[in-house]
Amino acid sequence: MCLDCLVACPESMTVGAALRPAPWQAYDPGRREFLAAAATGVGAVLLLGAGVSTKLPAPGLLRPPGADDEGAFLAACVRCGECQQVCPTAGLQPALTEAGWTGFWSPVLRPRLGYCSYDCTACSRVCPSGAIPHLTLDEKHKAVIGKAVIDRDRCLPWSQDQTCIVCQEVCPLPKKAIVLGKKALRKNAAGFTDYLQLPKVVVDRCTGCGICEYECPISGRAAITVEHWSELASATG
Repeated sequence: MCLDCLVACPESMTVGAALRPAPWQAYDPGRREFLAAAATGVGAVLLLGAGVSTKLPAPGLLRPPGADDEGAFLAACVRCGECQQVCPTAGLQPALTEAGWTGFWSPVLRPRLGYCSYDCTACSRVCPSGAIPHLTLDEKHKAVIGKAVIDRDRCLPWSQDQTCIVCQEVCPLPKKAIVLGKKALRKNAAGFTDYLQLPKVVVDRCTGCGICEYECPISGRAAITVEHWSELASATG
């Protein structure tokens, strides 16, 4: 019942009750049609999120402060980019593949590009959908984005016995989330022992603002990175 005849017939024509469906015919798609149909089905699953888990795929996936529930955040976020435009450090960037296809273009914090400023609540103020909850400054100070982790194989004091306390110096918390331990090196010419200061993260204090990662002087991947706190907790117990 394609009804093409209604358009093509030069005479006046009506459809009556006598019309019946055409006989059933087997459908035998060619290779090209089969591949096209398969690609369309896969694309629909990826784009619409059918059956795709919203579990965080990587510990490095950091959301704006206050956006703790990944599923609720993705459901509410409209990908408008307002939070990224007002971020004063340009730390909020659009996600590509790190958040999965369901999180494409949603905002993520990339501390190596820009940190979450301690006294800033701009992203929560401009979010039109409530995906980023409105936070007072006091609430923002307590909001946990992630936890800093030191890679001792890359950290200058830990791996090369070189002095560096940048991460401890830039930590904005009144009670520092990065403290300095001591390591005895050698006796100097005066007979006194030289000590090297070793940075350590106090996990309970850290909110994951990322300024330590941003300021780390190591080229390439920083020696201290921020990881999503729930993933880190699951991995470390």
